[in-house]
Amino acid sequence: MPRTGSDGLSNDPVHVDVDAPRRIGVAVVGCGNWGRNLVRTFHQLPGADLRWACDLDAERLAVMRAQFPALATTRDFDAALDDDGVEAVIIGASAAAHRDLAVRAVAAGKHLYVEKPLALTVADAEEIVRVAEASDRILMVGHLLLFHPAVLYLRGLVESGELGDLHYLYGQRVNLGVVRQDENALWSFGPHDISVMNFLMAEMPYSVAARGQAYLQDGVEDVVFVNLRYSGGRMGQIQLSWLDPHKLRRLTVVGSRKMAVFDDTALSEKVRVYDKGASISQDYATYGEYLGLRQGDIVIPRIPMVEPLAVEGEHFLACVRDGIAPRSGGREGLEVVRVLDAASRSLALDGAPVVVEPGRATPGRAE
Repeated sequence: MPRTGSDGLSNDPVHVDVDAPRRIGVAVVGCGNWGRNLVRTFHQLPGADLRWACDLDAERLAVMRAQFPALATTRDFDAALDDDGVEAVIIGASAAAHRDLAVRAVAAGKHLYVEKPLALTVADAEEIVRVAEASDRILMVGHLLLFHPAVLYLRGLVESGELGDLHYLYGQRVNLGVVRQDENALWSFGPHDISVMNFLMAEMPYSVAARGQAYLQDGVEDVVFVNLRYSGGRMGQIQLSWLDPHKLRRLTVVGSRKMAVFDDTALSEKVRVYDKGASISQDYATYGEYLGLRQGDIVIPRIPMVEPLAVEGEHFLACVRDGIAPRSGGREGLEVVRVLDAASRSLALDGAPVVVEPGRATPGRAE
């Protein structure tokens, strides 16, 4: 049965808000560690009517019922798909199940939000994109950092030219954290940094080289270093590990004029812009005059912080309601899977560069 209880509207018809956006009926499938966040977020969003939580694990569903007593729960995904009040399905289940769940949801006429990565193979990601486009359904991939105010601020710096020509980026996503068995550090952590680098570069890399090591479990790399080659000599470098004494979520962007650092573990002052760089003088008498280093001010911009997941959820609902293309659509999600696939093949070749199969999408512009 669909969710019962208060619909959030006043009993007094005088107070009905005729300008309120239409609420979108939603079902969440997958209520694990991250799926619980999706349930919480869509339960709180005013534009969502969260009707179902689906999971094969009865204990997880019991937790959902305890937190949200009015929420219908089921182990049968078809029960949610058969509910005509459900317009959109939020897939937070294991990535290995994404293709099957997504194809079933689209066949039932539902719009889709799929947690990252879109799939674990290029073929499965292509299939999800194909069926969504053929059915004219919204497909959005949960690349959360593309909705982070700090990342959008960095994109604005790049687009305005304040950093100058973009030279290279490097990201550090390490922790002594959850050790996974079904995916390595590349597939678990890598989608975050790859999606952000593609977003800032406004294109996908043309080649990838990756090296890693499995120290804790045979065949599951817990440490991976990835090098991305973009056009014009630009580079991206990513360090990924769940076997590290530090917790770092940091991205450094180096341009010809200025540099910027995004530190997501900082409680405040998440972005710093450095007026530092090197310049070559055409008028010089000595080598010291030929190459000059500039040490300027450090600017810490005031960036209003909002929960990225809530912003992402509202964006998805608006896309469904108004028929607009998501910032992190299916094609963007497919591009990230192509890069991950190339990095995996490079891992198997002990770091030999692998050409990334080209796609046709470029990440959306910052808003």
